[in-house]
Amino acid sequence: MISQIVIQGFLLSGLYALIAVGFTMIFSVGRVLNLAYGVYIMLGGYAYYYSVQVMHIPKLPSFFIAVLAGVAFGVATYSLLVRRLEDNPVAVEISTLILAVVMQALIVVLFSSAPRTMWPLVNGVWRVEGLTVTYNILLAMVASWIILGGLMAFVRLTHVGRAIRAVSMDRKGAMVSGVDPRQINLITWAISGALGAVAGVFFATYTQLDPGMWVAPLIIAVAVVIVGGIGSIFGSLIVAHIIGFAETITTVAIAAELRGVFTMALIIIVLIVTPKGLFGRGDL
Repeated sequence: MISQIVIQGFLLSGLYALIAVGFTMIFSVGRVLNLAYGVYIMLGGYAYYYSVQVMHIPKLPSFFIAVLAGVAFGVATYSLLVRRLEDNPVAVEISTLILAVVMQALIVVLFSSAPRTMWPLVNGVWRVEGLTVTYNILLAMVASWIILGGLMAFVRLTHVGRAIRAVSMDRKGAMVSGVDPRQINLITWAISGALGAVAGVFFATYTQLDPGMWVAPLIIAVAVVIVGGIGSIFGSLIVAHIIGFAETITTVAIAAELRGVFTMALIIIVLIVTPKGLFGRGDL
């Protein structure tokens, strides 16, 4: 049982980290909750499905099509909606939630409400310690670490990355230094859309594809922000692993039906004990 918890915990945590970081970046840089973030995940899954199983495009090009769809939707969300409301965080939260509901309805019209099984990016299974693990979820874990490692390097080592960190720490100070916060926000929303779409492809193959699939990843992302606090990518990774391992332990040792209960309980406890989150206010 211990080996099963360790293996499944790392696999699930890698996927959760990929889901959470894009949401965390927007919250840290723009100080708004993008409640349409789950749509990037849903859109990535459906774009991949449509490309592979309807258009019969090979899997790898379809993966990049899904990523481009996420980037395009992220840019459109900021440019056409959020940019006009970003001085009013409550309006942003309400409008992005409405956008998510509208997009879910649109997906139902285009694809129906029936759940669908996704073709994995890679086939086959790996058997270890009596546990069967698909190569696809292993790829998801490896891809998440490569992508997130590259993102951390980008944020800390490049000129644009340093500008993103500057805006997240002090918006007015960044403006004095010649940084355009709106341009940085646009870049951040594009990155968030890409991360969400990548997570969507893997999340849909891990569970299933359906119009309501945006809700669970959004809850995970919100939980990471609340528990970890407005802060660093590193903090998001830690909290994603806490939640991933806790849900794995709950599923394996207690009951699969209770896997989401720990996440909700953790949010409540952290809000009561330390409203700023476990890691407080940090920077990217």
